[in-house]
Amino acid sequence: MNAKNTDFGTFAQDVMLGLNSKPKTLPSKYFYDAKGDKLFQQIMALPEYYLTRKEYEILEGLHQEILANILALKKPFNLVELGAGDGLKTKILLRFLVNNKIAFSYYPVDFSGSVLEELEQSLAQELPGLEVTPIQSTYRDSLRHQEWENGNPNLILFLGANIGNFGVEEAKNIVDHLRVGTKKGDQVLLGFDLKKNPQTILDAYHDAQGVTREFNLNLLDRINRELGGDFDLESFVHWPSYDPVSGECRSHLVSKKSQLVSIEALNQTFDFEAYECIFTEISKKYSFSEINALALSGGFQVIENFTDSEGYFSDVLWRRT
Repeated sequence: MNAKNTDFGTFAQDVMLGLNSKPKTLPSKYFYDAKGDKLFQQIMALPEYYLTRKEYEILEGLHQEILANILALKKPFNLVELGAGDGLKTKILLRFLVNNKIAFSYYPVDFSGSVLEELEQSLAQELPGLEVTPIQSTYRDSLRHQEWENGNPNLILFLGANIGNFGVEEAKNIVDHLRVGTKKGDQVLLGFDLKKNPQTILDAYHDAQGVTREFNLNLLDRINRELGGDFDLESFVHWPSYDPVSGECRSHLVSKKSQLVSIEALNQTFDFEAYECIFTEISKKYSFSEINALALSGGFQVIENFTDSEGYFSDVLWRRT
């Protein structure tokens, strides 16, 4: 696959719109350039960041049960993964399917071309002969175009609590796209981070080593590198907060002082007041009742909840009705 770079015009336009908004905001999808991808891989290994470990536990221990419904059809199927990343957890499913000589095709979808290239290379080494068709796209666009659709049953993976990166209404919109991008009987496996001790959640986004801080600040550094910005990264503090009622963990970059930031590609200067914030990311935590309501709102039926031993995380299998 020949990876294409992020569209310069789109990035510039999104930055311009976001920094002219009140309050200021930057899309979290731009965290993931080559540097951001590496930082997120470090985050997944942090002791405070339980999400990856807990979902890995679920997939490692329950992969046969998770796949039982799609395998019961006894037909070749498409395994489509939205936000594939490095494929660490998905390789559990892929190895099982390949080792058992199951007929299927794998379609990893990701916004980051560099991640897809690395994934394709690693799969060629680890699982030679696996049919892989990478798709560099957003969730919505990939579901709209359905490049994988060939009449076979589909199992769509939306792991890693990625749906939590959207507010309630946006999450419903994503589920609407899942409905449009699937046909009756197709299955979707979604990862949900569950509501739990608020301190446990907050620590996952504010680690002692400061990697999550560096990950968020890389967004400003990327603007400097690609758009000719002059952000002083030391003049911003990374500030996550968690609301146990809404289940929303929100990340902000807070300006420590009154300052002006120029971005050459936009031919524009942005005024920051002291302690003015840039909203960068949301990570919503769910209860099972909220998950059920979300499924029903989009025309899906919950087949089963697969949960880790501590009840921190759940991979939930839905069927399109």
